[in-house]
Amino acid sequence: MRLALIPGVLAFTTCLSSHAAATPPAPLTAFLDQHCLECHDADVSKGGLDLTALAFDLTDTAALQKWQQVFKRVRDDEMPPKKQPRPDKTATESFLTQLKQPLLKADAADIAENGRVRSRRLTRTEYEHTLHDLLGIDIPLKELLPEDRASHGFETVAEGQQLSHHQLGRYLDVADRALDEAFTRALEGDATYQKHHTPKELAKFTRGNYRGPDFRDGKSLSWPITLQFFGRMKVTEAPADGWYRITLRGVHAINPSSDGAVWGTLRSGICYSNAPLLSMIGLVEATTTPRDLVYEAWIPKDHMLELKPNDATLKRAKTGANGGNVSFEGRDLAKDGFAGIAHHGIDIQRIHPVADASTVKQRLFGEIDVQQAEKQALDTLVQRFATRAFRRPVSPAQISPYLAIGHGILKEGEPLLKALKASYRAILCSPRFLTFIEAPGPLDDHAIATRLSYALWVSMPDAELRQLADQGQLRQPQVLAQQVERLLTDPKSKRFLHSFTDQWLKLNQIDFTSPDTRQFPTFDAVVQESLLQETRAYINELIEKDLPVTQLIDSDFAFLNGRLLRHYNGDQQPVTALKGNKKRPAKTAPVPQTESLLTAQLKPGHNLQKIQLPPASKRGGLVTQGALLKVTADGTSTSPVVRGVFINERLLGIHIPPPPPGIPAIEPDIRGATSIRDQLEKHRSNESCASCHQTIDPPGFALENYDPVGVWRSGYGKDSQGAKVNPSGTTPDGAAFSDLGTWKQIYTQRPQQLARGFAQHFLTYATGAPPHFSDESTLDAIAQRATGLRSILREVVLSEVFQMK
Repeated sequence: MRLALIPGVLAFTTCLSSHAAATPPAPLTAFLDQHCLECHDADVSKGGLDLTALAFDLTDTAALQKWQQVFKRVRDDEMPPKKQPRPDKTATESFLTQLKQPLLKADAADIAENGRVRSRRLTRTEYEHTLHDLLGIDIPLKELLPEDRASHGFETVAEGQQLSHHQLGRYLDVADRALDEAFTRALEGDATYQKHHTPKELAKFTRGNYRGPDFRDGKSLSWPITLQFFGRMKVTEAPADGWYRITLRGVHAINPSSDGAVWGTLRSGICYSNAPLLSMIGLVEATTTPRDLVYEAWIPKDHMLELKPNDATLKRAKTGANGGNVSFEGRDLAKDGFAGIAHHGIDIQRIHPVADASTVKQRLFGEIDVQQAEKQALDTLVQRFATRAFRRPVSPAQISPYLAIGHGILKEGEPLLKALKASYRAILCSPRFLTFIEAPGPLDDHAIATRLSYALWVSMPDAELRQLADQGQLRQPQVLAQQVERLLTDPKSKRFLHSFTDQWLKLNQIDFTSPDTRQFPTFDAVVQESLLQETRAYINELIEKDLPVTQLIDSDFAFLNGRLLRHYNGDQQPVTALKGNKKRPAKTAPVPQTESLLTAQLKPGHNLQKIQLPPASKRGGLVTQGALLKVTADGTSTSPVVRGVFINERLLGIHIPPPPPGIPAIEPDIRGATSIRDQLEKHRSNESCASCHQTIDPPGFALENYDPVGVWRSGYGKDSQGAKVNPSGTTPDGAAFSDLGTWKQIYTQRPQQLARGFAQHFLTYATGAPPHFSDESTLDAIAQRATGLRSILREVVLSEVFQMK
């Protein structure tokens, strides 16, 4: 046979035939034998890949995926390793061409039979938003459901989803709660509550230790006292679970900081030690100009408000009393120089942010007066409700089981309302509601409407989308592009901003670690909330104005507030009040020269503001934002590996495979005596690790000048007194950089790579499946056509891939 004439091929094919029924075509076998088998046979099997045991049976999903990975590693010049003899360009191109066609054919056959997206259900966030929009209710629901497991970085991906009997039981419970709330509001109207609390009332002493505000000169004042639950106000307890609008009247600062403000937090909770958790309502920026501050929040029954300065750089006042009490008698903290937040009282009003009672009633019953209607109205109402809930027209056969439930209850002599509720409950637990009904092949118009609305609104289609679907217009590119624009402009797109950034950038992990207070004593709740606001505002700006995707890497603007600016530029250490009138002097960290340039642009009282960065700034882009730097650190130290994997996968569009088994993790030297770069050399010297680390490490090294809370440093350890940071490196394709600035210069010249990476993540999030092998040409085409974030979103939606099952 011809194969026997090719050096080494006979041994390879003989070994392969003993393990697998199908062998690669002869030219592929020759290439693999010459360039791959030395590291990937039965004896070595580096990375767990034994090519001699890998069948060329592309109908087998596992085998198909492994051959696709072989193709990608060779195409991306990752294999063979650079230290090994390399095939010439002609041989590589020939190998890739001959391997690509059967891979594409096999992938297309699988998609034609099964679809590129397997059956997927609503995430708990999507379920909550859908019930809110369907019924008009506003009660929190997602926390009552099991947490979703992310796959390929997103909770929406079908591969990682489950729907067990236990989960279905939880969905039934939540459906009951949602319907109870909707029917009660529709039939009884909305509960109302409105009350003004004067400063004197807020300072009223009740049970337990007093930890409320200072009442002085007709004002309520809160000071930087670190006692747990200081700032709680018993009289503000919520009379019932619900959404409330809270208005702080005439808020102003006492002894403001250098940014012209005193920063604090407004939170809610039981505020006693038996229930220590507090929920953030919002940041309080008190300035020298009195103004009203308005917040909206869900507050459970009997939870009260807690308002206090929460800036860890402020000098801290003592309690003025023994035990767990606070006393202001005989003290004037304002004259003593302490910063504080003053106001003239609090208004609390019950609200319903999604819909009022009349709208809830209309969504449940339309124009029918169900309390007077005949029982024949059941069919009309159930058909109407199911059409909206199932997000498409419903056939008589499909609606029949739900009508049967209602009619069965009517036959027992029960009223129409009870029958309706039972039918609605069954609808909300139907697979047609809980899952996305999509057949293999091109999506129909209603499936497109559903996929689009869940992508950009995290909820069901509205009336306009449903009407366009009924008319069969959504497959028209111009119509679909107009709908993308409409949905992105609507306030409900803020749901997408939160949901997508929470998963894509791991912002939902901001609480997973707490910075070591000994190393980072000035990190506080105000800073953490500001970090989240900064990143969301930045991504919103890029999408809203269709700014270039390169601004994920670098930009000449940022969104900052006064507290965040001080954090980034090196806070003063906190000052603790000592006995007598002595005060411990502040330790002032070196302040970069850019601070004065930035401070001049900030206007007190405007919270987060878009500012122009000076040329010498160490900020700009997404990569230097504290939220990302915090979620890629562990609270005490940084890791170029963790950050490198994050930047590669989330921004550069490069998948990093998991480490080989048996490779130990690197234990950082928290003293800072040894740099992480030195420790990583052990990994890089291991050939099994080197091929991946040449891709992982460069962006991680470039970011090493930023500590676990996002502050720039020149060295490791306390006050940068340990080993010096070396942020230099070489990209996988050989481009050298000396620091983050030069690394940014390299990648801002690669807009198509960044556009492809962003498109890949949005496609995964929006469709519920990562890109298939045959989708890659579509991603390449999108990256060629669009490099603005808004344009990329639109092009993904307009693509054939988005509109396929």
